Amino acid sequence: MVKTMKPAVAGLISLCFFAFSATSVFAGGGGSSSSKPLQGSNPIVLSHGLFGWGEDSGGVISIVNYWGGMDDYMRSQGAVVYAPTKSAAQSNEVRGQQLKDKINYWMAANGYSKVNIMGHSQGGLDSRYMISNLGMKNKTGVLTTISTPHRGSPIADIVKTVIPDWLEPFVGAVFNGLVKIIWSGSQQDALAAMESLTSDGLAAFNSYTPNASGVKYYSYTSKMAWADFIQHPLLAILHPACYAGGLFSGMGGANDGLVPVSSAKWGTYKGQPSYSWWVTGIDHLQITNTLYTGQAYFDVEGFFLKMAKNAKDNQ
Repeated sequence: MVKTMKPAVAGLISLCFFAFSATSVFAGGGGSSSSKPLQGSNPIVLSHGLFGWGEDSGGVISIVNYWGGMDDYMRSQGAVVYAPTKSAAQSNEVRGQQLKDKINYWMAANGYSKVNIMGHSQGGLDSRYMISNLGMKNKTGVLTTISTPHRGSPIADIVKTVIPDWLEPFVGAVFNGLVKIIWSGSQQDALAAMESLTSDGLAAFNSYTPNASGVKYYSYTSKMAWADFIQHPLLAILHPACYAGGLFSGMGGANDGLVPVSSAKWGTYKGQPSYSWWVTGIDHLQITNTLYTGQAYFDVEGFFLKMAKNAKDNQ
């Protein structure tokens, strides 16, 4: 009787051990499947746009997150993320130098050798300048630009045309003063920023800022269906002017309130975010959840994860 019990007990113990092991595997996701989707990505640098700010800003406006929490979200998905502050209003060249200095300091302090960059609006331009003209191509794996006016913004063209030359110094002084109060920082130049975003300014910029070999370039855009003041209270007033200016300049009417879709395409174009039938498009601020404006209208977290994973897969 005892002898016949021993095999049964041994079998029961083996069965329990197998069941426990299987439960542990399935509960933990099994091996590598438990890892977060952005683990293994190069550290991600977020490069803000015109009148933007980063995590190290000293301005009053920094009480609100420019990136609408997307920096922390990507950290929760396994990425290392850095969102530096540059001058809120400056040329692509000056901001590019500022970005280089901050990235190099941060990389050296943490032992990083290469980063992926995500640039919103003008942040894509200063990133391009830094990579191509300031010796940063070997430290950059992927540049993703989001609603960046690579060929200019009709709004910048209109502002430059409307303001007479004799009035520009006064307007520049007023804007620079306001920017210093709200955004902080002494190196502000609204007129230089405006010139950097015109179609003529970008034509010149593109001639001396070609894509750097060894760096992957991807772009994403968005557009508004019409000037909807309910869903786009900050940019609805600019949409018709951008539409008309885009048609006049040959860039087409589809735009996000500041940048035509055709102007924002650069490198490998990856498209626009998806949204429900009742949403009247995604505007220039909503696409990056700036000031938390996008999360009510589309899956911003899913969109950022998609962009970051694309960069990771191609770094």
